[in-house]
Amino acid sequence: LNCCEGDILLLLDSSGSVANYEFSRLLLFATELLRPFSLGRGHVRVGLLQVGTNPNLEFGMDVHNNQESLQKALRSVSQLQGDTNTEAALRVAQRLLTETEENVPKILLWLTDGVQPGDVDEPMSELKAQGVSVLAVSTVHGNYQVLQRAVTPPLESHLYSVDIDNIEIITEDMREAIIKIIHAERLRVVDLTSHSAVLQWRPVLSADSGYYELRYNSVWKTDPETKRILPGISSWAELTNLQPDTTYTASLRPESNQRLFNTLSVNFTTLPDVLSPAVVSVSDSGPRQIRVSWGPLQPARVLRYTVEYGAIPSGHVHTVTLHSQQNSAILTGLEPGTQYLVTVSALYVNGKERAMSVRACTQEAALPGLADLQLIPAERQEVQVVWQARQEGLKGYWLSSHSSSSKPSISSVYLHPTSHSTRLAHLAPSSRVCVSPVYSSGRGDGICCTAERHTG
Repeated sequence: LNCCEGDILLLLDSSGSVANYEFSRLLLFATELLRPFSLGRGHVRVGLLQVGTNPNLEFGMDVHNNQESLQKALRSVSQLQGDTNTEAALRVAQRLLTETEENVPKILLWLTDGVQPGDVDEPMSELKAQGVSVLAVSTVHGNYQVLQRAVTPPLESHLYSVDIDNIEIITEDMREAIIKIIHAERLRVVDLTSHSAVLQWRPVLSADSGYYELRYNSVWKTDPETKRILPGISSWAELTNLQPDTTYTASLRPESNQRLFNTLSVNFTTLPDVLSPAVVSVSDSGPRQIRVSWGPLQPARVLRYTVEYGAIPSGHVHTVTLHSQQNSAILTGLEPGTQYLVTVSALYVNGKERAMSVRACTQEAALPGLADLQLIPAERQEVQVVWQARQEGLKGYWLSSHSSSSKPSISSVYLHPTSHSTRLAHLAPSSRVCVSPVYSSGRGDGICCTAERHTG
């Protein structure tokens, strides 16, 4: 299995409470359990610690780098006998599993008859607090409550209590539980587009220990295979100039004069092609201009962009040509309050074209406000109201007066567009007089003045 990377420490009960037959069956179980794994640094490392009166480290993590060596070592293990001093063995296990600088998953697999294991709660808790996953296999004589507290969840896949004669029935399930913990995607795709892919792997070489040979091609072999040599410190590579919506296979072979490594491989399918313009948007709209933007920007594939725009339904069509590295344009000289059809088209280096259209509206032009307003006292407490305004598009005026006396009142009158003055009678002192120009599309800004208190 070239799927995994992690450390597995077998904690094997080798005390006198375990019958010789049970001991041999536990060893056989461990042998079959670990047989499929690739061993060594960058893969799975296995150590064996025996529990007796004093703990005995049968072999450490870096001793066996292949299955033949490990299987031979497991077959030659002798039982210690003596007391079941699991607590002392756990202190050794804690040092073995936490002293390494390897940032990989770590597993303690406890194989025991479960009879009087001792005070293991505290050291087991410390191991789990340091990120170690604890799994356990016990014969039916074991203290199930102690084992329950010891293992990490989920109990249904990390704790097995079986008859020693039928222990082989849990081999596959236990192996799957281990794989879930130490499974490592050795060569994986971390970024994917229609024309590129970024591959990442867990490094197993160094700058001076070798190099990587990377090969990739489409599964249909429509193009020649690409081969690249990467330095030993590499942990990723970007594959470019790929075809869209195409399945590729990539292989990575670590080359070293120190040891052999397995070749890693991965299959992936590029995304469907996204041709520009795939999106067109309008912003910064004003009475006389709008900004149109598009994407994605593809300067290596596009020769130029063309923007065409005209008023709906039958306005004159204007054209702007832009270079391939530009993804927006400001369209000016437009009519206020008008709807336009804007089309952005791309001419590709292969002669193909792609276009996308949107509708955009300019804002209404700001309506002219009143230019001037004067209140001129006249005879008999009347006030002459005089104003000035732009005549273009003018429909009339709204004149209103607001009295702030003890009996507040508001009066309004609509005046002809040719009017430039009017006289107000019986206007209360300090009244507010306002005049606003009225156009077909709305009312412009008015001006207000306060009538001065005067005596006739």
